[in-house]
Amino acid sequence: MTAEEKSTIPELFLTFFRIGLFTFGGGYAMISIIDDTCVSRKKWITSDEMLDMTVVAESTPGPIAINCATYVGYRRRGLAGAVAATLGVVLPSFFIILLISFFLNRFLEIKWVAGAFRGIRLAVGIIIADAGIKLIKKINMKPLAVVILVCAAALMLVSEFLSLHIPTFVMLAGAAVVGIAVAAVAGTGKGGKA
Repeated sequence: MTAEEKSTIPELFLTFFRIGLFTFGGGYAMISIIDDTCVSRKKWITSDEMLDMTVVAESTPGPIAINCATYVGYRRRGLAGAVAATLGVVLPSFFIILLISFFLNRFLEIKWVAGAFRGIRLAVGIIIADAGIKLIKKINMKPLAVVILVCAAALMLVSEFLSLHIPTFVMLAGAAVVGIAVAAVAGTGKGGKA
């Protein structure tokens, strides 16, 4: 076994517990941290696996960070690893929210707490943008990928300006249909079956 393969159940739990404990902003903000931890430092998965995992995690029900943790845990140690990583990423938020719920009204009345939350909101936006930029850099930018990226970004901006709500799964499904159609046409052009 190589060093990368020696991840244990407790290590998976503690790694994702730290990610869950110190990442503000939810699942999208966690993508960058999961990428840094699982790809760059621990080498549990490759960059391509991270990109594919993010796409699948966004396309399936449930929070993206939990889906990512479950995948990494399963990939490293099967079902037990999936359970350990999932519990690790979920438990910090659960206990923090449980604690805050007891004192929520008084908690938000404290000026420095309210100020901290305003600052955190700005930082979260930057963290999410950073995760998006990292994912875009990892995409193999062939003409089709560029067209889909530009169209999705334009659709998102237009829907925001017009106060329309276009669900994420609609954009994902549209991109998938375009990809399948282009692959089918390319296959037909090369003499393959449509």
